[in-house]
Amino acid sequence: MTPDELPPLPPLVDQHCHRVLREVPTTVAEFERWLAESPHPPAAGTSYFDSQLGLAVRRWCAPALGLPAYATPDDYLRARTALGAPEAHHRLLAAAGIGTFLVDTGLPAGGAASSDAGGPSNGGGGWTDKRRTGNGSWADDGPGYVDRHPDGRWAAHGGRPSTAATPPRGSNDAAGAWVGVGEMAAGVGGTARVVTRLECLAEAAADRAGQDTDAFLAGLAKAIGAARATSVAFKSVAAYRHGLQLAPEPPSRAELWTAAEHWLLTRPAGGRLRNPVLARHLLWSAVETGLPLQLHTGFGDADLRLHRADPALLTDFVRAVGPTGGPLVLLHCYPFHRRAAHLAAVHPQVHVDLGLTLSHVGTRAGAVLAETLELAPFGKVLFSTDAYGLPELYLVGARQFRQALAEALTQLAAPRAEWPRIAALLAADNARRVYRLD
Repeated sequence: MTPDELPPLPPLVDQHCHRVLREVPTTVAEFERWLAESPHPPAAGTSYFDSQLGLAVRRWCAPALGLPAYATPDDYLRARTALGAPEAHHRLLAAAGIGTFLVDTGLPAGGAASSDAGGPSNGGGGWTDKRRTGNGSWADDGPGYVDRHPDGRWAAHGGRPSTAATPPRGSNDAAGAWVGVGEMAAGVGGTARVVTRLECLAEAAADRAGQDTDAFLAGLAKAIGAARATSVAFKSVAAYRHGLQLAPEPPSRAELWTAAEHWLLTRPAGGRLRNPVLARHLLWSAVETGLPLQLHTGFGDADLRLHRADPALLTDFVRAVGPTGGPLVLLHCYPFHRRAAHLAAVHPQVHVDLGLTLSHVGTRAGAVLAETLELAPFGKVLFSTDAYGLPELYLVGARQFRQALAEALTQLAAPRAEWPRIAALLAADNARRVYRLD
């Protein structure tokens, strides 16, 4: 079955995504760096367009801009520039068929970025600037991802891209360069809701408290409470900061106070939260609000140690928080998607998504989704794009999902008459239930 033969789907609910640049790079060298999880330029003589994701952009996005599928990168960017950024953005986002955007406001940094989506960004918290190091690279003291901003080695590979169109990821100077959450959704007749990143709340509370431990803990509790009122979910990047091999129980008061005091006393200005005790406190604080908690698992950018992002490491935590009833959503999961599917199969509160995965694995997307559905109940798998920076990534994520869904449905034992219901669950209905969107 092809995507065109899929049963009619409701407007997609993108349950994990980020904002897009207002002005997208217009040269291949600048544009292609958004097609990789690496913070580094492509190896000499290679291109990030020569990847599964690069091919998917050419396949799905070129027709949306009036070009034949697989137009060359140069032809694509010339046509995109001729249309102008607003028109190109509208065409790409409209073609994705997404009706609801659940936006992680931890990326990018800068200002009250998400206030137009119904609440203060990250519960009133802020984000820290990138700081330039002496060797020409960007030190990442921000929300939890290595910046795609190129380091000095760009010069050795044909020149450094201009930063005018794509300011450093996480830079407060770049705040105006990003399309607002509400604006992005409204432009295609959709709606947007905020997902608040826990680590940002802790770092903002630390910035306000200085070295006053009591003030930090009180401020963090207040920030979590405020975010609970304006968000549909919390998100954690503990997999990046420490790894998922965390003790499952919440820390004691003495343990928490000691860890907080040590972090505040040793933290550099704007420093990131990596302390495992504070990470456990954040996770438990989020679960106890009753809101869903999104957890990064599986592959990501160069800041990640992949073996520490295996969702199976969360097994004891999942068991421990089970009585709270709070939903846990395991994001991305690859290459551990079968392990994540097992957790979803045996724990009522666990759900999975393959957002970042399906965009990056190309023609294997259908196989990966089918492998996930081997164990994961159909009511436990959610759609997302994890799009960031480029509106192209929304369209690619949506089209790759539709392609994967069309292939996976044919491998189910369900009668064809059941396919529309199952497809609607994955596309939107599961997310609407988990995040209480109706």
